[in-house]
Amino acid sequence: MTSGAESGEPEGLFDAPGRETGRAAPPAAPAPGGGGPKPLAVRMRPRALDEVVGQAHLLGPGTPIRQLVDRDVPMSLVLWGPPGTGKTTLATVVSQVTSRRFVEVSAVSDGVKRVRAEIDLARRELGMTGRQTVLFVDEVHRFNKAQQDALLPAVENRWVSFIGATTENPFFSVISPLLSRSLLLTLEPLGDDDLREVVHRALTDERGLDGTATLDPAAEDHLIRLAGGDARRALTYLEAASLVVDDGGVIDAAVLERAVDRAAVRYDREGDQHYDVISAFVKSIRGSDADAALHYLARMIEAGEDPRFIARRLIVHASEDVGMADPTALQTAVAAAQAVEFVGLPEARINLAQAVIHLSLAPKSNAVIVAVDEALGDVRKGLVGPVPGHLRDAHYKGAAKIGHGEGYKYAHNHPGGVVKQQYAPDPVDGREYYRPTRHGAESRFTEVLARIRSVLRDR
Repeated sequence: MTSGAESGEPEGLFDAPGRETGRAAPPAAPAPGGGGPKPLAVRMRPRALDEVVGQAHLLGPGTPIRQLVDRDVPMSLVLWGPPGTGKTTLATVVSQVTSRRFVEVSAVSDGVKRVRAEIDLARRELGMTGRQTVLFVDEVHRFNKAQQDALLPAVENRWVSFIGATTENPFFSVISPLLSRSLLLTLEPLGDDDLREVVHRALTDERGLDGTATLDPAAEDHLIRLAGGDARRALTYLEAASLVVDDGGVIDAAVLERAVDRAAVRYDREGDQHYDVISAFVKSIRGSDADAALHYLARMIEAGEDPRFIARRLIVHASEDVGMADPTALQTAVAAAQAVEFVGLPEARINLAQAVIHLSLAPKSNAVIVAVDEALGDVRKGLVGPVPGHLRDAHYKGAAKIGHGEGYKYAHNHPGGVVKQQYAPDPVDGREYYRPTRHGAESRFTEVLARIRSVLRDR
């Protein structure tokens, strides 16, 4: 790959293309090295920080990126976030607004030889002209340890301002010496309002569609759902749909479906569809129908439901509907929720599906939720009573004088670790909240609990 400075092409992908007369949206200049027009997502990339949509927590006054731009000081950054959240955008804007030389290296297609060559060129440029270089490494997590090591001298000596972009957790995918020499900035998925602003700008801006197509509200809602917080995906789908309609035409839901081959799922995340689908999802798991549960899972994912919401429901129902019949169900649900945080969609769909299948096929018991709700019911009725004297705290000075701890039997000193003794306060002594079923692993707790209660109550 030839750098912009060497090829004579505009440095980076954010340089505004030449403007054309007429109403039609100006096709972007050919990509460097030949090739066709630039995609809409590339044409619409911001040219200044004030044009960047979203990531307000990174772009406010006094933030590191503002310091990097306003003070023009060398700084190394690692940008961590999902695809389409603006990592490449921020790197290129930084290079342009500070008039630095911008070099982009892809960890997917470039190796150490390319990295070292760019670093050598940056050193010469810095020595001869004083001009600094922004070395942007996309997908830096794909470099192995040796390849990342090659970046260290340039970062250490500030021959370049290194900016690495990664969709993976950098604490696992970026070597510690490189991470410790860089400032880690975390980007968040764009919200719906942010995506709408991106789409509206692309529809009207002369660098974009320049009014050659309009988007009806239903199609816009579907597009936002499909984008899933990814601005690049939103613009890619919009561009595909604009090619299907005539000049000045309207992009409706049918056009969008045809263009991106994704059916519009009727699903309002704040309306009845949200509650109906999640209700059917939970009841399918409770009813052990894994196939139906997977359908509703797919329906929610496709409609853009927050995967963290789905994961939270799985955690709840691992205890509510499976409980002690399969104690590992809760572990699986929690692991799926962690996978959603660590991995994100689309890959985390697999982890969610595994949890859904596990919970659906597991033996069922609602004994846990019945037990805790009955205990809460008694407390709310006022059945509390004082803590028995022998169970009260006896560690402080003077406790013995008032009888605290007197007569307490230390369970470990008795056979089986269980001894006859009253633990509950008088108003609920003898209450049996937990009634295990004979389902799955819970069946063994039925016998264990019966033996324990017989000893505690000397029955």
